[in-house]
Amino acid sequence: MILPLKEFLLIETCPPEWKDLDLYLIRDDQVVFYVGQSYTAFDRLWQHIYDAYKGRSTVGRFILCNWPACLQFTVELLCSQSNLFNAQANQLDIAERHLIEQHTPCFNRALNSQPSPIPSQYDPPQVPIKSPHTPKGLIREARLHVKARKRKAWMAEEGLE
Repeated sequence: MILPLKEFLLIETCPPEWKDLDLYLIRDDQVVFYVGQSYTAFDRLWQHIYDAYKGRSTVGRFILCNWPACLQFTVELLCSQSNLFNAQANQLDIAERHLIEQHTPCFNRALNSQPSPIPSQYDPPQVPIKSPHTPKGLIREARLHVKARKRKAWMAEEGLE
């Protein structure tokens, strides 16, 4: 499952068909910021966002510090039991290690001898938060961005731009 972060933020409850997705990546077009695992990746991603407000998630804080540019980030939810990870014997820890070694994410320190640098167009997670200061505000602004994007696409399709 691959979707823009702004669309992920609009889904507050994990869809049943996503319950088995136990690996996740947060990325842009050029670099992977973070690879993680959890019994339910959807819930863990939300936990990163909630924990960011309390200073307990570096990748979550990175998202909040790069508002609204982060809305263009991509979230990938994967299943360690899929054919994609047969070479890793479909074992969650080994699949996560494989993804970290493959992508060298910026914020994974364990299992990652050379983390990718944060691209220069983004602020590090140590700067003040730029996003709305509550998860509800975050969701509200993401909804407005998605709505604006759909309107722009419709206008282009109708030749009104």
